[in-house]
Amino acid sequence: MLFDQKELQIKELSYTIRCARREDAQALSDLRLQLDGETENFDREQGEAFIDRAGFEQLIQQDSESPKNLCLVAVVADRVVGFSRCEGSPLKRLAHKVTFGVGVSKEFWGYGIGKALLQESIDWADANGVRKIALEVLETNEKAIQLYKKMGFLVEGILKNDKCLADGLFYHTIIMGRWQE
Repeated sequence: MLFDQKELQIKELSYTIRCARREDAQALSDLRLQLDGETENFDREQGEAFIDRAGFEQLIQQDSESPKNLCLVAVVADRVVGFSRCEGSPLKRLAHKVTFGVGVSKEFWGYGIGKALLQESIDWADANGVRKIALEVLETNEKAIQLYKKMGFLVEGILKNDKCLADGLFYHTIIMGRWQE
């Protein structure tokens, strides 16, 4: 699904949010690998479930052809520093919703890039008849949970002891959703 490019400035940082393009595939592969090593907020450890350039090219192509998928990138000075993705289902019983995920390079935390990617995804969903956006967030990611709540998401459930992190302890995953009447 296509999306109009947006130019944004927060603090002293100027950046662009736009749909992912085929030529972003290598940068997305590199960024995803980097993000998995910067935080434990994702399901993967660095290097697990690796998606290479060809894999991202295929994903970008699928997303651009699907009316229920959206893959956005945040770009600073021609460098992809963040991305978000909404993925819908071809199943009729699930056709009303998408699953949302987001990641931003730690170097660019604090500039509102994740919030901007989320807002653009919400606006796209609302404009395209998506009734529900669902996501999962690690219980320790308090800033993200507060942002999601501020943006209209509600806690719908908790997966207890869902993830085992590097400290050997188990953590809950919070399931959140935003419903558009």
